[in-house]
Amino acid sequence: MHFSLRQIRYFVTIAELGQVSRAAEQLHVTQSAVTLSIRDLENHLGYALFQRESHGMVLTDDGRQFLIHARSIESAVDAARNLPRHTETEGSLMLAATSTVIGYFLPEHVHRLSSLHPRLQITMRELDRAQIEAGLLDHQFDLAVLVTSNVRNPAIHTQTLVESRRRLWLATGHRLANQETVSLAEIAREPLMMLNADEAALAAQRYWNQSGLTPDIRLQSSSIEAIRSMVGNGMGVAIASDMQYRPWTLEGNRVETVAVHEPIPPMSVGLAWRAGAPPSAVMQIVQAYFRQRYLDPPIRSKATRR
Repeated sequence: MHFSLRQIRYFVTIAELGQVSRAAEQLHVTQSAVTLSIRDLENHLGYALFQRESHGMVLTDDGRQFLIHARSIESAVDAARNLPRHTETEGSLMLAATSTVIGYFLPEHVHRLSSLHPRLQITMRELDRAQIEAGLLDHQFDLAVLVTSNVRNPAIHTQTLVESRRRLWLATGHRLANQETVSLAEIAREPLMMLNADEAALAAQRYWNQSGLTPDIRLQSSSIEAIRSMVGNGMGVAIASDMQYRPWTLEGNRVETVAVHEPIPPMSVGLAWRAGAPPSAVMQIVQAYFRQRYLDPPIRSKATRR
């Protein structure tokens, strides 16, 4: 039985996002490359990993079991890439993050960093952007992970790691669910559930103002689960990022996504630190981990050359 690390990465990405098109976007490869890779992986394994449905890709029972092992493989590869050359790094890091980052991005990475560097102690604080900026400048935090597109202070350096596309969320069976794209004009005629977390409402206000349209806002909430439940129950639609997307509500209702026709800015997540501050050894390790994970392109470059 033979399969590649690239196939493992493709499989995990589809499992997390639920759609080949979204996985291909995140991996920066074509949909056909992803589809052929997964088909080849299934042929080698001898069983189906996904059930192909109209709304996307759903893991089979075998696929759910394989996902556990696939994630273990990824963690093992990360550990191998980051083996200490001489002495194990020891130290502490104060890390600040916003609510969206804490909920949907950071936990996996803190776990991996702890596995790679057992003597590295990371203490986390969840705060809003303004509090994080003040804390960085006041030496309360070494590093932050937040929505970088919201940072305007020149005294703070940022490095974007991920740009998570914003899409329309709607309930299964919604009249717009089968369209390839939906315009803001069509969305403006629907009851809108607007997310406030991480200044999402400010980003929304900008693209709505540019469109000259006024949305029919029925709910404003910082709770993504409240937004997801309202959408899944058919009470309205929402525009939110792929990073925050999960297909099921807490009540078990399905939420679908459709691309927005107009270009709206993605949610950009990345690192932030005080400008001019020499990075400590621990900061360099954490920064290098994230840069290797998201900015170094070993898998992307191979796939792109195909």
